[in-house]
Amino acid sequence: MKDLGKLKYFLGIEFSRSQKGILMYQTKYALELVSELGLAGGKPAYTPLEFNQKLTSVEFDQIVKNSDSEDVQLEEKGNYQRLVGRLLYLKMTRPDIAFVVQVLSQYMHAPKTSHMEAAKRVVRYIKSTPGLGLFMPTGRCNNLIAYCDPDWGAYVESRRSITGYVVKFGDALISWKSKKQGTVSRSSAEVEFRSMTTTVAEIVWLVGLFKELGVDISLPVPLNYDSKAAIQIAAHPIFHE
Repeated sequence: MKDLGKLKYFLGIEFSRSQKGILMYQTKYALELVSELGLAGGKPAYTPLEFNQKLTSVEFDQIVKNSDSEDVQLEEKGNYQRLVGRLLYLKMTRPDIAFVVQVLSQYMHAPKTSHMEAAKRVVRYIKSTPGLGLFMPTGRCNNLIAYCDPDWGAYVESRRSITGYVVKFGDALISWKSKKQGTVSRSSAEVEFRSMTTTVAEIVWLVGLFKELGVDISLPVPLNYDSKAAIQIAAHPIFHE
């Protein structure tokens, strides 16, 4: 074993230290991705995904008989798969692209022109914000706080919803997820409750992890969400027996 000094660079992740804390970012990795795609001189995008854009699969287009002749299946899907794979790695320090990357990863088996254009838009967004990352502030803390919010019926093909949550340890973001739910929810209250359930499971796991590390988390852990109907469901006596 060798002491290589303070950690500065590891597997594409850069680390900067100061008296205020540690910043984790992937600027070099992001700029290399932009350069490899030939978008260094392109116009940057200020959002990772167009507003209300709904991507569909080849099978769905055949069923609904989509008349867009330009949106065809890519002949070489390997380029798309490699691009999404690199975006998945970049997502480790960029939670702002978590939603769009999980959407793009749904079409790895048969990508279309529209999927590739959406993936390139993410790269153009990264070009405008290459230095973003995760900041871990100094100071002692024992508080967890969680936020969750779903997107009801986000997928037009299966009508499944998306669960999204973030968990912070003090002022540091330590856990986040954007994932398609496994079943179809019949109401917005149901999808909110499923999202809360997933978030609570993550909180329980994190509390156990911190306990193994010798850190006592202050309980109860606050969970923030914006559905009165879901609050009424969670307050039902059946969930407290």
